[in-house]
Amino acid sequence: MTITVYLGALVLLLLFGYWLGKRRAYAVSGGHPAYLHSLPSYYGVYVAMWCGIPSALLAALWFAMEPHIAQWVLVNALPPEKQNLPPDELGLLVTDIKNIAAGYSVFRDVTPALERAAAAYESVFQIGRLFAIVAATGIAIVGLAVGQRYVAPSLRARNLVERVITIVMIIASTIAILTTVGIVLSLLFEALRFFGRINFMEFLFGLHWAPQTAIREGQVGSTGSFGAVPLFAGTMLITVIAMLVAVPVGLFSAIYLSDYAPKRIRASVKPILEILAGIPTVVYGFFAALTVAPFFRDWGNALGLDVASQSALAAGIVMGIMIIPFVSSLSDDVMNAVPQDLRNGAYAMGATQAETIKQVVFPAALPGIVGAILLAISRAIGETMIVVMAAGLSANLTANPLEAVTTVTVQIVTLLTGDQQFDSSKTLAAFALGITLFVVTLCLNVAALNIVRKYREKYE
Repeated sequence: MTITVYLGALVLLLLFGYWLGKRRAYAVSGGHPAYLHSLPSYYGVYVAMWCGIPSALLAALWFAMEPHIAQWVLVNALPPEKQNLPPDELGLLVTDIKNIAAGYSVFRDVTPALERAAAAYESVFQIGRLFAIVAATGIAIVGLAVGQRYVAPSLRARNLVERVITIVMIIASTIAILTTVGIVLSLLFEALRFFGRINFMEFLFGLHWAPQTAIREGQVGSTGSFGAVPLFAGTMLITVIAMLVAVPVGLFSAIYLSDYAPKRIRASVKPILEILAGIPTVVYGFFAALTVAPFFRDWGNALGLDVASQSALAAGIVMGIMIIPFVSSLSDDVMNAVPQDLRNGAYAMGATQAETIKQVVFPAALPGIVGAILLAISRAIGETMIVVMAAGLSANLTANPLEAVTTVTVQIVTLLTGDQQFDSSKTLAAFALGITLFVVTLCLNVAALNIVRKYREKYE
């Protein structure tokens, strides 16, 4: 509640600061904005920045330090003998006290000492947060007073505002880059631990996937088999089936909507197609498992074919339906972006509408179409729910779409689900699969960039 109040107060102060800065700019210019270095709106933004930036930084600093301060207060509120517990036991005790403060039940006796520690922990979030928000609001008010005093005709407000905006964009870009680097490194380090136990060539070219390992020393169990080829084959099989559905339907839909359909029909049909992209994947999974898979099984039995209850065909077709909007909508936008002059030139040379689309519009839009298809492929490779519900978990090495298969993403979820030792080969295999999937996606993106660059030079 206090955070909401603070944000509301900060927004009001920012608006007031913007108004105050503009009013001050008009006042110091004698009612003649032409005497100002920048437009009055820049002076308003300048004062608003004096109000918002210091206050937001203080609030962000407190919220970043708050959990550590609360835990420090909690530990110091414990009796001395509890503070000197081994780290593991102390960690469990701290977790229980946090649960007590949150109102949850715990599996130990709640003594008065634990209740006092929980109250001290909770007080940091109540009293400490209140003081922090009051301080942040006070700094915002002080910033208003300071900022409006600097407003003068010679103040280069536009330069200062644009410099701050540039810094904010650089910080945002840096955060995005560091996040990507962190994801890659976290996958890479754990994958290297896995490859320190399992031979890389065995993982990449092995034909049997059975990652069950003994979790206790001396336990009778399998040592595990980590040949990932069945997973790669299952992923490619389902992806190929999905693209065989999505690419023709999506492209033909895009061609019709961009060059044949009247504007009224296009305005109605395109949003309907895009609704498919907004349906949750679990709904597609139910549809595949309860409708599509039994349909193919019944038809297969009628034709004398052995069709599994969970098959790559059912998962691939439903996944293809799901990613039709990725191909149709993006391709339609790209084809509509082709200049009308190219079409008119083809018509002037005597080309028919079909010939114009085939020989002029489609080649000119090819970079965008390739990008749409590769985006759809990436979406198909990363899909999990449909495969779990319609294709199963069996790591079968087969090219038969009527059999059950599994994919890389499904196995990643399976390996990290349940009580597992984090440093076991079975758990680390998920990171090896993840880094492999990342490399494949990266290669697809590089290929797409090369294709786009080649044809963009040709048609620009």
